Amino acid sequence: MPSFRTTMNTLWTENELHPLDKINGFGVRPGYYDMMGATALSCGVNFTVETKEGTSVELLLFHRKDENPYAVIPFPKEYRIGCVYSMIVFGLVITEFEYAYRVDGPYDPKKGLIFDKNRILLDPYARAVTGQSVWGENANTDHVYKARVVQNDFDWGKQAMPLLPTSDVVIYEMHVRGFTKDASSGVRHPGTFDGIREKIPYIKDLGINAVELMPIFEFDEMNECRIVDGQKLLGYWGYNPISFFAPNTSYSSSIEFNHEGNELKEVIKELNENGIEVYLDVVFNHTAEGNEHGPTFSFKGFDNRIYYILTPDGYYYNFSGCGNTLNCNHPIVQKLIRDSLRYWAIEYHVSGFRFDLASILGRGQDGAPLANPPILENLAGDPILSNVKLIAEAWDAGGLYQVGTFPAWKRWAEWNGRYRDDMRDFLKGDVSKTEIAAQRITGSKDIYEPQYRGDNASVNFLNCHDGFTLYDMYAYNEKHNEANGWNNTDGNNDNHSWNCGFEGETDDPEINTLRHRLCKNAMATLMMSRGMPMIYAGDEFLNSQGGNNNAYCQDTPISWLNWNDLEKNKEHFEFTRFMIHFRKEHKVIMHPLKQSMSGLPDVSVMHPSNSTKALGVVYAGTDENGEDDIVGIALNEFWEPQKFWIPKLPPYMSWYMVADTSGTFIPTFFDDSDAPKTSIPAEITLPPRTVIVFLAK
Repeated sequence: MPSFRTTMNTLWTENELHPLDKINGFGVRPGYYDMMGATALSCGVNFTVETKEGTSVELLLFHRKDENPYAVIPFPKEYRIGCVYSMIVFGLVITEFEYAYRVDGPYDPKKGLIFDKNRILLDPYARAVTGQSVWGENANTDHVYKARVVQNDFDWGKQAMPLLPTSDVVIYEMHVRGFTKDASSGVRHPGTFDGIREKIPYIKDLGINAVELMPIFEFDEMNECRIVDGQKLLGYWGYNPISFFAPNTSYSSSIEFNHEGNELKEVIKELNENGIEVYLDVVFNHTAEGNEHGPTFSFKGFDNRIYYILTPDGYYYNFSGCGNTLNCNHPIVQKLIRDSLRYWAIEYHVSGFRFDLASILGRGQDGAPLANPPILENLAGDPILSNVKLIAEAWDAGGLYQVGTFPAWKRWAEWNGRYRDDMRDFLKGDVSKTEIAAQRITGSKDIYEPQYRGDNASVNFLNCHDGFTLYDMYAYNEKHNEANGWNNTDGNNDNHSWNCGFEGETDDPEINTLRHRLCKNAMATLMMSRGMPMIYAGDEFLNSQGGNNNAYCQDTPISWLNWNDLEKNKEHFEFTRFMIHFRKEHKVIMHPLKQSMSGLPDVSVMHPSNSTKALGVVYAGTDENGEDDIVGIALNEFWEPQKFWIPKLPPYMSWYMVADTSGTFIPTFFDDSDAPKTSIPAEITLPPRTVIVFLAK
């Protein structure tokens, strides 16, 4: 069935198209100017690319893996409309070639113009990048990248995306490779998208309903390759993008010539079928081209001073900490970003995006912060993205910190860095943070005014890829990044952590018991906090990175999840699983409900008598069945017992404990739907370093 296009009020089918010119042996004609990138047609391939300040463009065709093109096809000048070049090349079979471009134009580096007619350039809209399919083995020292045409014919059937309410989401951040690379994962294809697919039953059983994948856009992990103490270190995390449309093919278990991304789509489809959304960690703040000393492989060669924010003398502003800064609010770059996000939402059924160093997207073309950044408003109001979650890392490496002030239009949520820091301090016993901890647990309304930000602007997290794991947060006072090769100078020095009296691993049973209790305290608190909770993969079974808080280069067991810890720390896993499911069963934790028939307010904050050394929170409301939903948490992170008075209930109700991290009252936790209830009095004394969770029945 041919596809139909309308051009200049004339209806054509592709089968009716015919060449109008012949260039170097190929029949060509003007193409479809609104179809960016390379698109397969029944008669050939449509190539569309743009350069505003370039003066001419050549299309290069390569046989697979060849360094030199077998054909060079210049775009005729009359094939240009505005700054867009488009051409249909007839007779091409997409499995038989790779392609790239060359762009000529003025050269004046002090003005940011660095065109080079001999430079081979990757299509900014490339759907697949060649030569990247074998992880860690394809050092591209010349930084020459070519593209393949992708046939987007994956059959999603009638499957609908889960479309979970934001308040219901529990996010699980993972690194695709590190999640299953270790042999202990037991999967058939470790370190791949398919490895994730094999673990879907585990993810679902844990209670996760949103998986956030660290960068899966094509990147060159060999770009930062070096040897330290005999160990090869790579650009493991992936925050150095080459392309914004191509999936990282080294994460696939097999080569997918011209169907790149199908394995990822299979994973997303199966996750969606299990009610689990997929979010992508996207990096639109910089590219792997670096500064003036970095390579030119794509954006620089097409329009250097459009794609990047430059100083008046042609150098690169570095608000990203990675050498360059994408010029996100230039109209051409805005379009690129929006087209990329739409592509992933449409072709991959992605349900959300977490924007790395998102404050850069709020900088103008001179680098200054904007009050109402066009790109952020456009994404917030885009109709295709209207059901997609937009999550900002609301700071950048240039000193812009916007947690609570990120321009949002009631659409953008944020990684709440203040939740992380304030709660880490409180949970390790900083009594000066008790009052602020109450704000963080109950939704950080002091930061996110509901009238302007809604009720779910805060993504609450204690740990993520950047920093200590949950276990390391209570095993180390200091970072231990020696394996990274920078004499332990890299990584954050302010970790808000506590080693419980001994640095690193120990056989001391008292210290180990305390560490495990504090980890349970943290997980219980996170799941009892309003806002979207996010946990870092492996924290559910106390994975450790040995105190490394910046494992960006560690494609080693330092970063890989050790699945043996699942059995070793089974109790912590079961506790985490219980708390996730408990949260999902009690909607009043997630958001306000109708007023409770008990007379209790939506939120009650409790302190021990005449003391701010501990904290309690009770949520109360009426659920959709007209029944009271009343739950609470009491936290004594102090090193001495604290006496609590829990709010009085109507005569027909009593308080029952469902979780106790000390094991003093009940054996840590039990399923509140099946196990016998342990009633608790209105006055209760909490042991030191203890959290309890309770409900009214």
